[in-house]
Amino acid sequence: MSEIWSETGASRGRTRWGVVAAIMGLPALAVIGFVAMMVVWVVTDDEARGAGLEKVPCADALHFGGAELPDGAQVVGACEVQGFQDIHYSAAFRMPRADVRDWLTHTYPDAPAPETEFCGAGDVDLCLDVDHPGGHPDAGAHVVQVNVEHEGADTALVRFAAFTL
Repeated sequence: MSEIWSETGASRGRTRWGVVAAIMGLPALAVIGFVAMMVVWVVTDDEARGAGLEKVPCADALHFGGAELPDGAQVVGACEVQGFQDIHYSAAFRMPRADVRDWLTHTYPDAPAPETEFCGAGDVDLCLDVDHPGGHPDAGAHVVQVNVEHEGADTALVRFAAFTL
């Protein structure tokens, strides 16, 4: 009888460890599969890689946010749009520093006054955040953010972003 007992006990021990090892391996395989799937997605998805960025006319970028390029402004770099469900336009331009506040007030008359504090980045001297800008009748932005950096006594660099949520 003891021989039968030891054979049965020994075979049960091996079987249990095999089942336990298989059960413990399933979460590891699931994690490996998930990581592999995410790597494939990032490699093949254009928007995840930033390839969804397209150059657009700056008038279009500003128009989406209910604005127009101010008189005397010079575009800096390319104006761009990116998005699928949410759309994000961006533009940068230089303009006379003395005209910035008037341009903002004329463009967004119902907006709060531009901020000189709490503008985020340390190099921003003036900022304005507008929810649901009016402006052009077919402006599509939900939010407009304008950050202004003073580049000396006469010039300001304006970074304009208009996007949907």
